[in-house]
Amino acid sequence: MSDKLESINPATGDVVGVHTIDDAADVDAAVERAREAAGWWSALRFDERKRILNQWKGVLARRMGQLADVVHQETGKPHADAQLEVGLAIDHLSWAAGHAEKVLGRHKVSSGLLMANQAATVEYLPLGVVGVIGPWNYPVFTPMGSIGYALAAGDAVVFKPSELTPGVGVWLADSLAEVVPDHRLLQVVIGHGETGAALCRADIDKVAFTGSAETGKKVMAACAENLTPVIIEAGGKDPLIVDEDADIAAAADAAAWGAFANAGQTCTGVERVYVHERVYDGFLTELTRRASEVHAGIDTDAKLGPMTMPEQVDVVRRHIDDALSRGGSAVVGGSDAVGDRFIQPTVLTDVPDDSSAITEETFGPTVTVTRVRSMDEAVSRANATRYGLGSAVFSKEHGPDIARRLRSGMTSVNSVISFAGIPSLPFGGVGDSGFGRVHGADGLKEFTYAKAVTRQRMKPLMLLTTFDRSDKTDASFAALITALHGRATQLAKKPRRLTKRS
Repeated sequence: MSDKLESINPATGDVVGVHTIDDAADVDAAVERAREAAGWWSALRFDERKRILNQWKGVLARRMGQLADVVHQETGKPHADAQLEVGLAIDHLSWAAGHAEKVLGRHKVSSGLLMANQAATVEYLPLGVVGVIGPWNYPVFTPMGSIGYALAAGDAVVFKPSELTPGVGVWLADSLAEVVPDHRLLQVVIGHGETGAALCRADIDKVAFTGSAETGKKVMAACAENLTPVIIEAGGKDPLIVDEDADIAAAADAAAWGAFANAGQTCTGVERVYVHERVYDGFLTELTRRASEVHAGIDTDAKLGPMTMPEQVDVVRRHIDDALSRGGSAVVGGSDAVGDRFIQPTVLTDVPDDSSAITEETFGPTVTVTRVRSMDEAVSRANATRYGLGSAVFSKEHGPDIARRLRSGMTSVNSVISFAGIPSLPFGGVGDSGFGRVHGADGLKEFTYAKAVTRQRMKPLMLLTTFDRSDKTDASFAALITALHGRATQLAKKPRRLTKRS
């Protein structure tokens, strides 16, 4: 393996950066430096860390266009889309810095009657050094959901960006180093899978990974060698449900954006749509129109960029071909929509439930649309997947009720992917979509450990933790427990049967 890694613009094939690959010794050295930085950082007060992170936030905001250009060059996505993800990442950083003390700071909890003589507190303390393994599809927004929250929690971070977007990681670390030049709070290690594996096996306290389920399993296996805990965000096959009372135009617009934005390379993007039969035709007509109005390319009118990872082109082609060969139809796009670097929007109908276009994550600008007779059928088919990341529902009356029935970590009602932009909401999935959460209070706590402390403030009426405990004390304890918890629970009365008289 070469000791150099070239960063390539996937839209043009041009080299946009050359980086030195870090081996296991380099990773260990970075972690050691991070350990020193973590000691200084964790000793600061919440308000001191907040002030520094807000300074970094200001640097990111003022240079948002510059960072967006690095994202644009390394992923090929339109500059406006790159700017959007940078802006959202900045907003999340601001929330994490501003809410860390409220979420993690020491606070009192009830001691209960048995331990009334004790004062009890809990706080959430930094883990130390966190490893972050980031993806290429949103190389700023997604890893910053871990980096920003870990830093706000008091940890130092060693970040391994995707080998497709190393320049973004370097830019982020350099920008924080301008604010904190004397402490290596955020470091970047560059490389392929071997570098990521070295980070998992290094002397770190937690790993936050975003990528495929297959790679996530490898990350877990490597981390298990040292019992290093992990957060896994491993993609999805997200459904969108359209009820008969939905705003069809809004639903179609959201489905098009959710399916095709970022060239479909979104873990919470819309890949399956289930539409009530009463509005199916109208929805499909509207979605077809919208899908036909956007295209992928490098021209100024192009709304979609290239496939950032070249191998993904073959996956998308295979899914489309499988759907068509098994009776599905392409009302927009199809096999001819798949080029060498760019894939045009594709809308598939009548696709069998066991087709790869339904069961596997496509991660391209395609979407399947399926007619259903009821919302019960829609929910059943939406949940028939090993994934469980995001989902969406369009309904004027029943949206929240349908949302609760969907087996996914997040659901948007009458919009798509809105949950990702709300810093106070946890982000993560179930099943093959992974476990653990970033963002929100849950995300802050993921990068800490709970510290419980009791303090005796008066002598107890019954001292239970002594070998000098008397028979009388034991009897009093048993009587107290019986009085507190031994009362029979009264069963709820059966409702009276309604009669004409009642």
